[in-house]
Amino acid sequence: MITVHLTYEIDPYKLADFEEYGRRWVRLVDRFGGTHHGYFLPSEGDSDIAYALFSFGSLAEYEKYRIASASDPECQEAFELARTSACIRRYERRFLRPLATGE
Repeated sequence: MITVHLTYEIDPYKLADFEEYGRRWVRLVDRFGGTHHGYFLPSEGDSDIAYALFSFGSLAEYEKYRIASASDPECQEAFELARTSACIRRYERRFLRPLATGE
């Protein structure tokens, strides 16, 4: 399994746009065979940092999702929402693997 960890620097004045973007991607990742673990939005502390986590069974499955999402109309609409609203200033993507315990 591979888990993608995204750190977003967002515009805190455009939080509603970012929330809509996140709602769309939770559904889209799940539709493409992944498991979305959710978006985590600012509450206390930094007002411009958000996180997202989602998993695929393998890096190969994640790559298939990336290729398919590049031409999917709903994915393109979500990308366009972020672009036109400028709710995302920048992001970082990390790939993580779970620690197998006791096996």
